[in-house]
Amino acid sequence: MSAQKGICSILMIFNKSFYRHAVITAAVVYSSLTVQAQGDSTLLLSKAVTTGLQQYQSIKAKRNYLEASAALIQNARNEYLPNVVASIQQAYGTVNGQFGPAAPVGALGLSSAGPTYNSQSWNAAFGSMYIISTNWEFFTFGRVSSKIELAGAQAKKDSADLQQEQFVHSVKVAGAYLNLLIARRLIQNAQSNLERAKYVQQSVKARTLSGLNPGVDSSIANAEVSRAELTIIDATNNEQQLRNQLIQLLNIAPGDFALDTTFFSSVPDGFQTSATVTQNPQVKFYQTRIDQSNAATSFLKKSIMPGFNLFGIFQSRGSGFNSDYTPAYDDRYTKNYFDGVKPMRSNYALGVALSWNIISLWKIKQQVHAQQFVTAAYQQEYDLVTTQLQTQLVLADQRIQNTTQSVRVVPQQYKAAADAYLQKSVLYKNGLSTIIDLQQALYALNRAETDMSVAYINVWQALLLKAATAGDFDLFLKQVK
Repeated sequence: MSAQKGICSILMIFNKSFYRHAVITAAVVYSSLTVQAQGDSTLLLSKAVTTGLQQYQSIKAKRNYLEASAALIQNARNEYLPNVVASIQQAYGTVNGQFGPAAPVGALGLSSAGPTYNSQSWNAAFGSMYIISTNWEFFTFGRVSSKIELAGAQAKKDSADLQQEQFVHSVKVAGAYLNLLIARRLIQNAQSNLERAKYVQQSVKARTLSGLNPGVDSSIANAEVSRAELTIIDATNNEQQLRNQLIQLLNIAPGDFALDTTFFSSVPDGFQTSATVTQNPQVKFYQTRIDQSNAATSFLKKSIMPGFNLFGIFQSRGSGFNSDYTPAYDDRYTKNYFDGVKPMRSNYALGVALSWNIISLWKIKQQVHAQQFVTAAYQQEYDLVTTQLQTQLVLADQRIQNTTQSVRVVPQQYKAAADAYLQKSVLYKNGLSTIIDLQQALYALNRAETDMSVAYINVWQALLLKAATAGDFDLFLKQVK
C-alpha cells in the first residue's frame, strides 16, 4: 500500500505551511459563512476521526480482505480432512470383450466386461455400480501444517494492513481538520484587514477632499481595499479546497460544518510518549510482510515432502447378464431394469500408500530462491521505513520546541503591531505621518494576526507529527475533544 504512500501522505500534511503572507491577499465576505457554521452543530476532531474510520472506503476494503484471509485459514485446516467420494452409476449397454491393450489418453472410454465373441453381439442389458471411497493423507511431514501457518501469516499481514490504514487515515483526518481550522481563521483575519483598510480609506478620502492630503493618498487607500478584498477571495478558495479534502476523508455529503476553535487558545498538556518507532502500525505492517514471506519459504520447502495415505474402497455391482452368459448361452440375460440395477457382487479394499513426487525437488528449488529474495527485499524496505521514522521523530521534537517558543513570542508581536498601527493611524489623521507609513503598519498588523492564528495550530500539528511518527495516536487524540 501502499504503506510508503501512506507515510508520504502523512509527511505532506505536516510540510504544508500556512505562513502565506504573500499569498493571503484579498476579497468576498466570510461573515455569512461564519453565521451558517455557527448555526450547525460543531464537528469535533475526535468525532471527525471516528467518522472517517467508520465510513472511508479503503478501510472497509481492508476489513473485507481480512475476513477473506480468516476464511482461508479455516480452508487450509479443512484440507487435512480425508476425501470421501460416493458414486452411483446405472447404465444400459453391451458387454463385448476383446483381447488387446488400450489406454485412455485424452478421451473417454467404456468399461464393459464380458465374454469374447468371434463376432459383434448387440445383446444389451442394464447394469449398475455403487462405489464409496476414502483417501486420507494422514501424515505429510509438516506440509499441511506449514500451509496453515502460511494462511495465518497472510491473515496477520492483512490485519496489520488494516491497522496501518486506520492509523494513517486518522492522522490524515486530524491534519486536514487542523488545516481547515487555519484556513477559516485566515478568512476572518482577512475580513478584519478589509474593515481596517476601508476605515483608512474613509479617513484618507475625507482628508483628501478637504485638501489636507494629496490625491495620490486616496489612490493608495483604494488599492489597499482592493488588495484586501482579493485576499479574502484567495483565502476563501483555499478554505473551500481544504474543506473538500476533509469531506472526502470523512466520506460524507458535501456541506458546511462548524469546527472546534478552542485549538486557537490552548496548547497540548504533554508531548512525551513511551512508544517507539518499532510500535508504529506502519512498521508492524512491514514486519508482517517479512513474516509472511518466511512462512511462504517454509511452505515451499515442505511442499516437496512425501505423504502417507490411508485409503479404503467399497464397491457393489449389478448386471442384467447372468453369471453363465457365454457365446454358447447368449440368451442368459434379462432386459429388466430392476434386475440389472440390483447389487449382486461387492468388493472392498483397504491399504496404506506412500506417494512422493521426486521431480518436485528440482521444480521447487528455484521457487524457494525467489521467495528468499523477496524476503530480503521486504527486510530492506522495513529498514528504510524504520530509518525514515526515526529521523522524523527527531524532527518532530525539534518542531515541538520551535512551535512552543513561537506561542510565547507571538502575543508580543501582535501587541507591538497593534500599537504601531494605532500610533500611525493617529499620526496620519493629524498629518504627522505618510500613507506609506500607515500602510506598512497595516501590513504588520495583518501579519501579526496571521502569526497569532497559526502559532497555536502549529503546536498541535507538531504534536500530531510526533504521534504519527511514534505510532501513538492516543498521545494526540487524548488531548483533543
